[in-house]
Amino acid sequence: MNEDREVLKLVGARIRALRKERGYSQESLGEKGGFHFSYIGQIERGEKNVSLVNLAKIAESLDVNLIQLFAYIEMEEEFEVTENEKEISEIVQMLRDSSSDNIRVAKNVIKGIMM
Repeated sequence: MNEDREVLKLVGARIRALRKERGYSQESLGEKGGFHFSYIGQIERGEKNVSLVNLAKIAESLDVNLIQLFAYIEMEEEFEVTENEKEISEIVQMLRDSSSDNIRVAKNVIKGIMM
């Protein structure tokens, strides 16, 4: 039974990480998928044994493949977002809102900086 809970917590942590990466609140993710925000919170905490159908809706709302919900992140007791992770999330959100041309320019700039 404890192993079942661990799987739920890992999937929930992955959903939380993807949601935060995209700058979504639990409420906005819930709205996109047709769920109440409290249900999203229960899933993220590993309290709900979510169905595959609902996982597919969540994946679609996060704009990822269903399989990506099972690509677990390294889970710590308390998920702590570092300053670098916050900056990266902000950059990712800006890129999501940009045109294809701007994304290509940003990619080239980053390549130039990293070399």
